[in-house]
Amino acid sequence: MQAVELLAEPIRRWMFDQNWSHLREVQEKAIPKILAGGDVVISARTAAGKTEAAMLPLLTRLLARRAEAVDGFGVVYVSPLKALINDQYRRLESLCRTCEVAVHRWHGDVSAGDKKRARDRPSGILLITPESLEATLVRRGHEVVPLFGLVEAFIIDELHAFIGTERGIQLQSILSRLEIATGKQRIDRVGLSATLGDMRLAAAALRPGEASSVEIVEGRDAGSALKVQIRGYEIPQQEAQTALFVGSNAADDVEETPSLAPKPVVDDLLRLLRGRVNLLFAGSRANVEIYADALRAESERLGFPNEFFPHHGSLSKPEREAVETRLRDDPRPTTAVATTTLELGIDIGDVETVAQIGPGTSVASLRQRLGRSGRRPGKPAILRIFVLEDEAPRGGHPLDRLRLGLIQSIAMIEALRTGWCEPPAPQGLHLSTLIHQILALILQTGGISASATYRLLCERGAFRTVDKALFADLLRALAAPERRLIEQSPDKLLMIGAGGERLTESHEFYTVFVTEQDFRVVHDGRSLGVYPASSPLTPGQSLIFGGRRWRILEIDVPAKVILVKPNPSGRPPKFGSEWTGLHDHIVSLMYELLLSDKVPHYLDAEAKRLLSEARDAAREFSLDTRSIVQVGEGSLLLPWVGTKKLCSLALALNAREVDASTLGHAIELPKINVDAARVLLERAAQEDAPAARVLAARVAKPARAKFDAYLPPDLMQLVTVVERLDIPSIPITASALVSKRPSSRLIT
Repeated sequence: MQAVELLAEPIRRWMFDQNWSHLREVQEKAIPKILAGGDVVISARTAAGKTEAAMLPLLTRLLARRAEAVDGFGVVYVSPLKALINDQYRRLESLCRTCEVAVHRWHGDVSAGDKKRARDRPSGILLITPESLEATLVRRGHEVVPLFGLVEAFIIDELHAFIGTERGIQLQSILSRLEIATGKQRIDRVGLSATLGDMRLAAAALRPGEASSVEIVEGRDAGSALKVQIRGYEIPQQEAQTALFVGSNAADDVEETPSLAPKPVVDDLLRLLRGRVNLLFAGSRANVEIYADALRAESERLGFPNEFFPHHGSLSKPEREAVETRLRDDPRPTTAVATTTLELGIDIGDVETVAQIGPGTSVASLRQRLGRSGRRPGKPAILRIFVLEDEAPRGGHPLDRLRLGLIQSIAMIEALRTGWCEPPAPQGLHLSTLIHQILALILQTGGISASATYRLLCERGAFRTVDKALFADLLRALAAPERRLIEQSPDKLLMIGAGGERLTESHEFYTVFVTEQDFRVVHDGRSLGVYPASSPLTPGQSLIFGGRRWRILEIDVPAKVILVKPNPSGRPPKFGSEWTGLHDHIVSLMYELLLSDKVPHYLDAEAKRLLSEARDAAREFSLDTRSIVQVGEGSLLLPWVGTKKLCSLALALNAREVDASTLGHAIELPKINVDAARVLLERAAQEDAPAARVLAARVAKPARAKFDAYLPPDLMQLVTVVERLDIPSIPITASALVSKRPSSRLIT
């Protein structure tokens, strides 16, 4: 029997009205499984019909129970974005109208009247954010059963955006609390995503502790053809922009503003994008404004109407929505110059080209962006990457000469072509979110015992990596006089303390995520700009900022200030911030590419020239037989490992009182020559790694999650060790450096 025959008659009628001739491949696979009940992960390319693959069978289940005439939401769709909820509401209206099923929106921008009507007569489909779901649990715990007691399933859209994040752990915990509060053993969960690497880890994220019970549906629809081009640019030193060193919330008093986008890049962007509908991902908010302004100004100079508009989180909602509406509904050519705000599945219509400045941060992100293009039948998806490299004369810094921005871009494309994608991050401790969930559960229940809290949140909930001893330590810390977030009543119930009352009264309490925190870089009382707080830093390290080298004197975490002094020792390489968080696989591919003689066909002439120069430099530095390069009086370590392992080795060397600083994909030892570096690494390879807490204590700005500030130093160090460092890799990475070259196979 075909899947369409399993669907309710009103749904089949709606499909006929929409001129659907057949179901998509992923829908054929998913519909029988969802109708049968249980947890399902659906992974397929963007625009492959994942939402309908979940909604059509779940609506069929709702219609089958219509005769029962019961109140209560039947399906709860959870999205990370309010805009995505609005978009799905618009898409579902006609389907739900045909089926005579109500559909409700519920987020911060929905009116109180609409929310009250949904609460008074709950039924059908509820579209909601995790924060609004949390607020409903906390504020209206007594209404949980009438609202959610008859839910057939939760749909988690953009599952990859939740996996491994504080917000994702919060959602896992909320779903578990709802199951327990409604008296159900489990409620079906359906996860949707276009970008998942390891599907078993994705299943574990959907149903913690029970991944083997989750059905996995992977769409094999190849989609449109793909056209890719990487364009290279060598920017003269005097014109090299500093935009990538400016954080997303640059202070108004920054005295050294970044230069404009390089004219050759602007000229090509204008030539290749004008007259079409495109997305241009420019990186930071500062870069978005720089490129949008440069493209607007150049259009005006040439007498063209402006087609280029910025889109990022700092813009007002009406400004962002105006760009989205123009992309989707306006026939005029439009290019949105964006950060990551347009990566997720908001409907913006047909996009011809996806372009980006630089290599980007991950293959998953690249896949998500690429899914925006090539949606029309017979039209290819088009991706253009614009890579800017500084002028690097012979004798220049090795990292500039190796053209690692270009090499990383190629590695991303090669991984994309083979179907590889970063796997979800392993489960961390997430003590910040556990603090939040303890407070939320107390508010929801009015008071609860410590043992019941542990059972609900840890044994059955999302925090299964937290044992009883650690949980007890956390409760004692929260109850300490300097925090007073919780207290215990005479009958041994956990209650909200005075400090907790102040914290939970705020509307901001319901969110567990924070935006990237920027630290101001200050020299002699003068602000040089802001630096993203994305990688571990410690006093004494070198910092490359604005094309100059600085020594970190002090890091003031509460004030978010990095005090520096000049540290001249040769011209430093130029790096932005987008290399952080790279997976081992991508860095290994980069090494293979440098040693290969294969020239990808998708490089333009300048990118091919830069690649040839990079390979010449790799041969000059003998990178096929060594991974330690002399630079002036110091040395450069090139272990070709991912960010976590790289930072861990650098901190381990710092712990031995060695000046070691991460520079992009390398570690710089400015005062240690190659021979001394080899001796140092041999010791690191043979001896036990420094104690984990010793390394964690050296991380000067460890607090990253929203409630980390309430953790005592010992627990904060534990979180740092588990979630940000890779201690066991330290002797392995050191040994590989000493053995002259990392193990790798060449690209064929």
